[in-house]
Amino acid sequence: MFDRSKFLDIEPYNREESEAACQRLKQNPQFIYALANAMYPGLDEATYAKRAAFVKGVLSRLDDVHGYDDFQKSITCGVFLESIISDTIDGFTFSGLENLDAGKSYLFISNHRDIVLDCALLDLALYRSGKGLCEMAIGDNLLANKAVEDIFKLNGAIIVKRDLPVREKYLETIRLSEYFVEKIASGKSIWVAQKSGRSKDGLDVTHPSIIKMLFLANRRKGISFADTIRSCHIVPVAVSYEYDPNDIAKAREEVITIENGEYNKSSHEDVFSMIRGLRGYKGRVHISVGSELTGEYADPESVAAELDRQIHSDYMLWPTNWFSYDMLCGNEENSDKYEGFDKKAFLSRFAHLNESVRDFILNSYANPVRSALNAAK
Repeated sequence: MFDRSKFLDIEPYNREESEAACQRLKQNPQFIYALANAMYPGLDEATYAKRAAFVKGVLSRLDDVHGYDDFQKSITCGVFLESIISDTIDGFTFSGLENLDAGKSYLFISNHRDIVLDCALLDLALYRSGKGLCEMAIGDNLLANKAVEDIFKLNGAIIVKRDLPVREKYLETIRLSEYFVEKIASGKSIWVAQKSGRSKDGLDVTHPSIIKMLFLANRRKGISFADTIRSCHIVPVAVSYEYDPNDIAKAREEVITIENGEYNKSSHEDVFSMIRGLRGYKGRVHISVGSELTGEYADPESVAAELDRQIHSDYMLWPTNWFSYDMLCGNEENSDKYEGFDKKAFLSRFAHLNESVRDFILNSYANPVRSALNAAK
């Protein structure tokens, strides 16, 4: 049986905490106004109307929230994501959810491109498909203030503590392992990224440490690795964006890291990335939900390999991916996959950048093609 008392500081809000958080947001709506301003910058009447509709939509629904599931369905799916899709996404599609059992809980392990939207859009796909929503694991570095913490915990956030001394970090990892295993056994699904941090180069590779973490708690109880993997009902998820609003920022960060050996991130950089990801143009977005891992897995590496195989095979490849791949290969062998694509407009976004950054961006779009071709061998 799930014992919430062991996880109070990292678990999402319960009913009482959710209601209190909603009242804080209602009594001090500055954060909602700030979020609306960030999502809809501008001074024209149409933009003002969008901001007003967003704020009204959120504030008018807070009294009906009695748990984070209510907030996810009514506000995140009903207001927030509908606004994002309407303004920044040309088409949102998903596949594979028909293979999920509505009465079963899962551990969704996905590639990670956007700080906020990867899991939020999976939740929207689950909601639209009549499946149970999921909690999401996020780093405590994102909790800039109490209002941000409220929003995340009202969306089912599980807080992962990042900067701890070695001994404390190990003990916290065991506790996180217990949380995942016990929460899934209690009937609640969880989303976690396949590795710490977003993929900046388009190479979506699962870090075996994520799988090792799941086993820590059960190993102490004498439960085998294979049984642990089966009990977690792991399902791979591939999230693909036609355009990444953070592509330039990610490339600059990585190129600086490569050239200087490090990158000193500013205190609010993650917040800027979140805002850019929310309001930036994304083209089309697709979520592919894979098949549950039901085999006899002997070690974390074999689990990671299967996750990667499915994510790479199921990833929806867009004209941006195929064009970038052909351009870097110096040919047009796949031109049928980007017929009618505005190459000039795509490349003009990067014309002001130096060659290293520009090449990094093109490779970040081309790498999912390379991964898919390798998975097909």
